[in-house]
Amino acid sequence: MTRPPHSLPPAYFESLYDADPDPWRFATSPYEAAKYAATLGALGPRYDHALEVGCAIGVLTERLAPRCGRLLALDVAEKALAAARARCAALLGVTFRRARFPAEAPPGPFDLILLSEVVYYWSPADIEAAAAAIEAALRPGGDLLLVHWIRETDYPLSGDEATRRLRQALGGAVRAVAEARTDSYRLDLWRRTGAPPTRGSARRASKGPVRPS
Repeated sequence: MTRPPHSLPPAYFESLYDADPDPWRFATSPYEAAKYAATLGALGPRYDHALEVGCAIGVLTERLAPRCGRLLALDVAEKALAAARARCAALLGVTFRRARFPAEAPPGPFDLILLSEVVYYWSPADIEAAAAAIEAALRPGGDLLLVHWIRETDYPLSGDEATRRLRQALGGAVRAVAEARTDSYRLDLWRRTGAPPTRGSARRASKGPVRPS
C-alpha cells in the first residue's frame, strides 16, 4: 500500500462531509460509543482549559465539555463544525474554531489536549511541528491524550506509527501515565513534565487516572 506523503488536506474531509453528514458514524456506532467511554474514563474529573483537535460533529465534545471550564474544539471542515455547534449549543464554555493543526495551533495554555483519531492524518514533518506546538501550549502537569485506530488505513501513517513518532518528537517534554489497547484502537495518556501551577485548582489529585480496561 502506498500512503500519501503529505498530511491530508482540508478538502479531503470537506468532501467526506459533503457526501455524508456523519461519515464515520460517530453518533450511532457502538465502537465509537465504547471508545468515547474509555477516553473519558482515562481522564481526570476536571480541567480548566482544554483543547480538542479534530472535533468532527461534536459527539465527543458534548461529553467532554462538562468536565472543562473552557473547551476549544477545532476542525478543518465547516460542515462538521456547523453540526458540532448545533449539538453543543446549550453548553457553556465551549468554543469552536475552523483551524488546521499544527499550522494554526492556538497558543494556550491548556491543561488538556485531546488528539482523538487525528495524528495519523499528519505527515512526519507535521508531527514534528505538532510536538513543538503541544510543548509550547500544554501546561506543566497537563494531560495529552491520544486515541487511534490501529487496524489498516490508507492515511499517511498507521495509528501505531503516528503515536510512536509523536512520542519520539516530544522527547522529555512528556511522560507516559496510562495506556490501553484493544483489537481496534490504542489509548495513550501522557503528562507534561515540569512542576504544575501551585495556585488552587479543581483538577484531580496527582495519583492520576485508572488505566482503562
